[in-house]
Amino acid sequence: MDTTAADHLLSTTRSVRKRLDLERPVEPEIILECIRLAVQAPTGSNTQLWRWVVVTDQAKRTGLAELYREAGAGYLRSAGATAEGQSKRVYDSAMYLADNLEHVPVHVIPCLVGRIDDVRHAAGFYGSILPAAWSFMLALRARGLGSAWTTIHLGREAEAAALLGIPDNVTQAALLPVAYTIGTDFKPASRPPVEEITYWDTWDHTRP
Repeated sequence: MDTTAADHLLSTTRSVRKRLDLERPVEPEIILECIRLAVQAPTGSNTQLWRWVVVTDQAKRTGLAELYREAGAGYLRSAGATAEGQSKRVYDSAMYLADNLEHVPVHVIPCLVGRIDDVRHAAGFYGSILPAAWSFMLALRARGLGSAWTTIHLGREAEAAALLGIPDNVTQAALLPVAYTIGTDFKPASRPPVEEITYWDTWDHTRP
């Protein structure tokens, strides 16, 4: 295995918002190709209950964008107004996506058949869809496309389900806006040294 290519993919798959190409169409075949790779991810008890709702219809994308803004635009504007530095840039980017979501050519909603009503089951439940969704985003990156992990629309999950005909017994995990990226020169993000956030065998209470 070429670890250099794999490491580059893993370290440069960013949340892409302002650099999504809103004009270039995305071929259905490339979405299916990425989902085909995504469903190789592990699931709890090998249940394979993931489902994928791919939204390309303009009216439905507009409807999702309206629900998205209803659920989170106020929060994003408020938080962005007081943020500084890198946090300010992230909120500005998130607000840009909220303002332009209907123009992103494809919305992908990873779902899982079932609902949970006990928080003790949450890790296993979401652990059966989140790895696949991340694999989907990695596959996009390898093909010159990008996305961003968004969950704001879940504040209007029932309305989104009604818009898309999603059954009541299905849980939406995220909304992934998908488009080709403007440029592919993404770089690793600034992160703390792993030596400072990794504990061996027991928690180090001398560190934050």
